[in-house]
Amino acid sequence: MGVSVSSVPVHVFDTTLRDGEQSPGCSMTAEEKLIIARQLVRLNVDVIEAGFPVASNDDFDAVKRIAEEIRVPTIAALCRAQPEDITRGAKAIEPAAKPRIHTFIATSDIHLQHKLKMTKPEVLARVKEMVGLAKSHVSDVEFSSEDASRSDVSFLKQVVRTAVDAGATTINLPDTVGYAQPAEYGAMVRQIADMPECAGVTISVHCHDDLGLAVANSLSGIQNGARQVECTVNGIGERAGNASLEEVVMNLKTRPRLFHAHTNVVSQELFRTSRLVAELTGSPVQRNKAIVGANAFAHEAGIHQHGVLANRMTYEIMAAGDVGWKGEDLVIGKHSGKHAIHAVLSGIGIELAPDQLREVVEKVKELGDKQKDVGSDDVIGIAEDVMQRGLTPAFSVLDYVAVTGDKVPATATIKLFKDGTEVTTTAHGIGVVDATFSALTKVLPIQARLQRYSLEAITGGSNALAAITVVLEDESGRKFRSRAVHEDIVLASLKALVNGYNKVLVSGEKNGRNSVSQRQTLHPASNASQRV
Repeated sequence: MGVSVSSVPVHVFDTTLRDGEQSPGCSMTAEEKLIIARQLVRLNVDVIEAGFPVASNDDFDAVKRIAEEIRVPTIAALCRAQPEDITRGAKAIEPAAKPRIHTFIATSDIHLQHKLKMTKPEVLARVKEMVGLAKSHVSDVEFSSEDASRSDVSFLKQVVRTAVDAGATTINLPDTVGYAQPAEYGAMVRQIADMPECAGVTISVHCHDDLGLAVANSLSGIQNGARQVECTVNGIGERAGNASLEEVVMNLKTRPRLFHAHTNVVSQELFRTSRLVAELTGSPVQRNKAIVGANAFAHEAGIHQHGVLANRMTYEIMAAGDVGWKGEDLVIGKHSGKHAIHAVLSGIGIELAPDQLREVVEKVKELGDKQKDVGSDDVIGIAEDVMQRGLTPAFSVLDYVAVTGDKVPATATIKLFKDGTEVTTTAHGIGVVDATFSALTKVLPIQARLQRYSLEAITGGSNALAAITVVLEDESGRKFRSRAVHEDIVLASLKALVNGYNKVLVSGEKNGRNSVSQRQTLHPASNASQRV
């Protein structure tokens, strides 16, 4: 969607590295913060709040390293309205190309009485002094009235006027405890934005999600004159979190005629940024999370799948590619119908007869009753089993011997039934599984590569059943999934791989490829990865 002529720019102030890190369990090292900061550059946010320098030496180092490397967005350091905080913050962001000091003090009666134990005149004096101190270090100063949404509006105006007079270039109005409702929060923002003193000042919003309204309040603030929105990737933050960056950005992008506002964020980087933050913080994204959740663009219900196959706009208001979303859009399960299953199969070149398709649909529904997730690989495996029923496999495992130890290389000897005769092959490897795969590659004449190898223990105990899944890819890009279950991990691996080879061979002979005279080019050691 293009930006409308009357659309105004809204700066995105990302505080994932500061407020987001304050979420329990989301603490990050300096190196991890730098990695995320680099991705935020690709996302094209306007401001990166890199941390709270006075909090610890590690936080100071993180802010300083980000300030030294990141040159495009503004780099902000959070500081309480105290001299030592501002001095420390100024030193941390000194190397930045565009430094900002972000200082704050609470302005609500409950905070003044119980936390600060200060009078209103004392707060006004502190604001004037500390904003002035910040201004002596940098030209870009942001002031925040902590708990603005629960502050007396007349006093809030006095505080804002004082901060602007002292040199603040951005005024932030936080809904610190997520108490405000969109209409009242928007009205407060409008009152401040309409102050004559704020004519040349950027009004910012910073909302928390305690009542689930952080994004709604942020958008209401934008509709009422805010031109900066403070948010975090995946909405992480203290307590219930902050306004979700990806949700704010995509609301503005999806409804331009309503908001008449836009950001400069490269939305195609949203999904990648979300996954990076989730991985480095150890805080997974819930499946039904808007924009970046695993289910955000996924459809399992047969009615929905039929509609999406006909026209994606029937059930999608955004294009998955606009947020860089990667995943299966048609989630197969017990609610799926023949249209979706046919689409999955035809997409990789598998065409079934009507009776075969009906059988595959029935088996998929049966599998969906037994397990929560049915992937496309499961559907393909079921379809290939149906297609190959009654065919005699070209290869089968008769026996194997594997030896390994701390001081000796892993060795595997395998006896196969191949083309009507017994064949024995031996090879070494990094481990027992690698050695057995290497032995197979000596005698199986298949042009294919091992795309995925996974191991899952499906029962408890040392004698647990091991479920091995392999996915092979032939020269044309077609994928073949095979699965085997056995108490012996190595034997299960052998059976799964040989079954997959048989599927590739049958398919190749049907298409004039992979004749038994050809040599394969599989190198499992470089592709295999185990997952227990």
